[in-house]
Amino acid sequence: MTTADGSKAPRASFWRMLGKRPDGTILRLVFHGLIGLTAIVLGYDLLERMQAQPADPLLPGEIPKIQPFLPSVRPDVAKPDERDPDPDQRAALQQPMVIELVANGRLEATGTIVPGTAERFRAEIEKRGDYVKAVVLNSPGGSVQDALAMGRIIRERKLNTRVEARGYCASSCPLVLAGGVERSVEQGASVGVHQIFAVPTNAGAPAVGMAAADFGRAQQISAECQRHLVDMGVDPQVWIHAMETPPERIFYFTPQELTSLKLATSARALKRNSTAAKTP
Repeated sequence: MTTADGSKAPRASFWRMLGKRPDGTILRLVFHGLIGLTAIVLGYDLLERMQAQPADPLLPGEIPKIQPFLPSVRPDVAKPDERDPDPDQRAALQQPMVIELVANGRLEATGTIVPGTAERFRAEIEKRGDYVKAVVLNSPGGSVQDALAMGRIIRERKLNTRVEARGYCASSCPLVLAGGVERSVEQGASVGVHQIFAVPTNAGAPAVGMAAADFGRAQQISAECQRHLVDMGVDPQVWIHAMETPPERIFYFTPQELTSLKLATSARALKRNSTAAKTP
């Protein structure tokens, strides 16, 4: 078909371009167009995920600030409300961990274990050389991966660990405590565990408990924690108590449990330096 001036009609040219089976050609074009659109949407989604701030490794404790001295899941054991720290001490525990060398080779580690704490801890250890003999812990826990790394560093350096009177070592902190060659817990201290938490990426979003978090990831972290305890010579039952305890409470260990589970290495030392367990 041609126009009055002899040129070919656009419509006819279009259909000839589609070939002998124009319906099939159109369907193929629509199909390829949908594939292209899907690829664009998926690529944009991937870009957003890559640019978004990743979630922190699973953390034990509350988010955004881990709360020290949570209620005991065992009413007859280690009631922390009877020896709750003053507001300044509580605030110090909620701040990112401060690592400070004091007299007699004591490296004090006070506060929340946040992502990157293990790197700072290693740098401090390496800077101090052989002067450090014992790591004194006072922490409500925090990043599990950093706690595991700190425990391994302590064992590599053959250091001792200690929780002093009125000190606190909860949530992931016992993973650090387990790294000590010799591990002591003084009278009046609190040592306990509970379930891990997944950190939300959105500010203000509720933390996700282990039961509701990525189950595969939670299982992997828990298995790593138990393996770490075994490697350190500690009974993995410690972490079983953690998995059985809701994250808004703490399973506090008695002096006898600390020794039987080998979180404390010496029964004699524990008798002299025991965790205070309140009984009715």
